[in-house]
Amino acid sequence: MALKAGIIPVTPFQQNCTLVWDDATLEATVIDPGGDVDQILAQLEKQGLKLVQILLTHGHIDHAGGADELRERTGVAVIGPHVADKILVDHLENQGRAYGLDGARNLVPDRWLDEGETVMIGGAEFAIYHCPGHSPGSLVYVSTRLRVAFVGDVLFQGSIGRTDFPYGDHAALISAIKTKLLPLGDEIGFVCGHGPSSDFGTERRTNPFLNE
Repeated sequence: MALKAGIIPVTPFQQNCTLVWDDATLEATVIDPGGDVDQILAQLEKQGLKLVQILLTHGHIDHAGGADELRERTGVAVIGPHVADKILVDHLENQGRAYGLDGARNLVPDRWLDEGETVMIGGAEFAIYHCPGHSPGSLVYVSTRLRVAFVGDVLFQGSIGRTDFPYGDHAALISAIKTKLLPLGDEIGFVCGHGPSSDFGTERRTNPFLNE
């Protein structure tokens, strides 16, 4: 199995919408289509890929704002995030107006996800970890076999997700990272919601938020 991935920066927030596919079957997953759906569809067509599902890490506008439109235009299911983010996906249109983003749609996922479940991405099984703090329902998708994770806005290179929202919880976020993610192994690389990728080992050693 040859799992491939590419990043499509979307919305003025330059969110890392991630396209993941199996190079043998060309079946693809889009993770966090925050907007710019035409651009996402163009990349799918350019690569000759067949979209089979949409996954969400959490319910913020720059990650989920384009999910309903992409579902409508492709006929595939929206899976995730955790049901604790219902308060966010129920009000994506309001989030869009607040940030000046056009075209956002409120969303009812086809399936909520929870820790302990798994999903298939590009033909590989990924475990699900509930990592609240940035948002109540933030999820991380991890394959220890492939040594890769998709972490949304839970963890960044040299930083962590914002927790200054009314529902944010700094202590909960740090705890989730330290007790759920870092023990999975230093060698696991991750794609985050914004900015460059990193790996758990580098962040364990150098991330100032994890060494307070």
